[in-house]
Amino acid sequence: MRKKNKNINKRASNVKAKQRANLSFRMNVLFFSIFLLFSALILRLGYMQIVKGKDYVRELEQTEEVTVNTSVPRGRIYDRQGRVLVDNKPKNAITYTKLQSTTSEEMLATAKKLSKLIKMDTSKIALRDKQDYWITLHKDEAYAKVSKKEQSAINKNDKLSTSDKQSELDKLVRDRITKAELKSLTKEDLQVLAIYSKMVAGYNLSPQIIKSDKVTDKEFAIVSEHLNELPNVNTTTDWARQKNSDLSILGSTTTPSEGIPKDKLDYYLARGYSRNDRVGKSYIEAQYEELLQGQKAVVKNETNGKGQVVETKTTSPGSPGKDLVLTIDSNLQKKLEKLVEEQLLTAKATGASSLLDRAFLVMMNPNTGEILSMVGKKIDTDETGKTVINDYAIGTFTSAYEVGSVVKPATLLTGYSLNAITPGEVLTDKPIKIAGTKAKSSIFNRSGAIPLSDLQALERSSNSYMFQVAMKIAGANYVYNGGLRVQPNDFTKIRNSYAQFGLGVDTGIDLPGEFTGFKGEESISGKLLDLVIGQYDTFTPLQLAQYVSTVANGGKRIQPHLAKEVREPSVDGKKLGPIVKEFTPNVLNTINNPQSQIDHVKQGMHLVYFGSQGSAASYFRDAKFDAAGKTGTAEVVYYGPKRAAYGTQTLTITHIGFAPYKNPEIAYAVVVPWVTTSQSYTAINNIIARKAVETYFSLQKKEMNNKEETVGQKIERANNKNASNNSAQ
Repeated sequence: MRKKNKNINKRASNVKAKQRANLSFRMNVLFFSIFLLFSALILRLGYMQIVKGKDYVRELEQTEEVTVNTSVPRGRIYDRQGRVLVDNKPKNAITYTKLQSTTSEEMLATAKKLSKLIKMDTSKIALRDKQDYWITLHKDEAYAKVSKKEQSAINKNDKLSTSDKQSELDKLVRDRITKAELKSLTKEDLQVLAIYSKMVAGYNLSPQIIKSDKVTDKEFAIVSEHLNELPNVNTTTDWARQKNSDLSILGSTTTPSEGIPKDKLDYYLARGYSRNDRVGKSYIEAQYEELLQGQKAVVKNETNGKGQVVETKTTSPGSPGKDLVLTIDSNLQKKLEKLVEEQLLTAKATGASSLLDRAFLVMMNPNTGEILSMVGKKIDTDETGKTVINDYAIGTFTSAYEVGSVVKPATLLTGYSLNAITPGEVLTDKPIKIAGTKAKSSIFNRSGAIPLSDLQALERSSNSYMFQVAMKIAGANYVYNGGLRVQPNDFTKIRNSYAQFGLGVDTGIDLPGEFTGFKGEESISGKLLDLVIGQYDTFTPLQLAQYVSTVANGGKRIQPHLAKEVREPSVDGKKLGPIVKEFTPNVLNTINNPQSQIDHVKQGMHLVYFGSQGSAASYFRDAKFDAAGKTGTAEVVYYGPKRAAYGTQTLTITHIGFAPYKNPEIAYAVVVPWVTTSQSYTAINNIIARKAVETYFSLQKKEMNNKEETVGQKIERANNKNASNNSAQ
């Protein structure tokens, strides 16, 4: 039995020994195989890097991917009713694409061929371009103008690079080219130069427009027929901005030759623009550039080592710019522009209007901040000496004036909020005299004493009442013909309160270049009295519109805006595209007064129109609408464009209001600076305000009768082109 067990153990030991031997053999084979594979890989990598490395580098250098962005049409700009204010007009264009390998000689040869097929405008060729072209045509003669000694001095200057040395040499040559030599350039030479200079200005692989203005059908066709003889020349369709309105706030874009303005070059280049891209350069076009510009198509050109394009791939098709719908009603705008023009010319026809040259009207929705109309008109003289009226809507937010008594509602609300007076408080209207100054009084009361409530003070436009409010705010004890002590902080308190309404601060309008006006620098007592009747600090017409909107809507200062909606481009050109974004009201702040005090002041403004002694009652008493407002007259010293008249005493007239009285839909402000140099004038501020409100409600009635749904709104052509630039007969 023991012998049998020994045999079994022996056999088991032999089996295990064989298994261990087999496993060891297999592991050795595996490690050897891995060794062979890694050796082969190392040898292959060494072969590729050492033996074939230079070949692969040369092959890689032969091809390069160059990305080129191509422009797309800008978005349209519409008014609130879907009328096209700014469109894109397609036009024929001839382009040239410079390759990396293109030489100056090749471009010049192509320019000579192309010059025989198209006619270029040569009037704008720069002197530098003419000089350089003359050098190209007369190289030997040109460089002979620089002596060998001068050339040697330039070449020996180790501080200059090779290109700098050539620039210095060319500069000397250009300085010595005579006018007679430049005049030797023929009309044919100038035609070639006009084309060649545009070719040179282009960027590699980026199509450069050679001609897009006034390309005739014949020119377009004949160039198309000869494209095989004109390397890198192409015929295509370009576009140009087409305005259907003269409204200056629409702004403008640069041309392809202008490209990106130098002061904004880095900004736009960092956002994927090209140097010769058209961009918005002013107002709406500039403010909403990123929306209107669209997404440019991106094309990748694969070039070989010679700079030749071997393959072109479109990596992004791009998309046209978004369409922008404005809050402006172009029909209302056109009618109000005509109204302001007519009244401006009427006032200009009087004998004391030598300084009058402008008038403004802003109308907005006080509940949303939407600008419905922004009118500015200015009397100018054209090149022929003829008197014309030009659009000056930008002046509504870029120019400021002393506005007179229209600030009095804000003065009362300031007095309430600072606990200087209480609603309904009666004060005696009487002349106010501070030692060393002339007496200040209300127009209707130069010498008497008339008890007035705050509402009556608004109705009759009492200066004296507001003077006393200012003195109470300052805590000053007034004695007739005595001193009056006020502090700089008293000015600050009143200005801070005015700012809550939008006076003297940015309104937040979505346009660049807003001006906030001037603040008087003196802090003497008499100036404090001037401040509270609008005859010290200056305000813009737009600030007045925001201010009266704040009163009208119950105390919320809402940011005025011109953008109403952003839409996708129209698919069929007949209906507006889908809405991408709607601009909603933005409340900037709420004034400190409770609703009861605001309503109390609004009641006083209602008396201005419909009270028995209202300062505008003669213009509004018979109106078919219910409204409220305030008139203003400021005695000012002229500091306008006519420098010879600086210091002349003149009057600026203003008007603010809102309608309807109980549920305001519109708020409006009128400013007519320097209307007269005498005390007699036609109150066109009140006439403009009355007729503007009537015009609004008349158009509203018509639109209600023809109301359409906003979705699928039809595109219409605006019809207010040449509403300005009218001759003043």
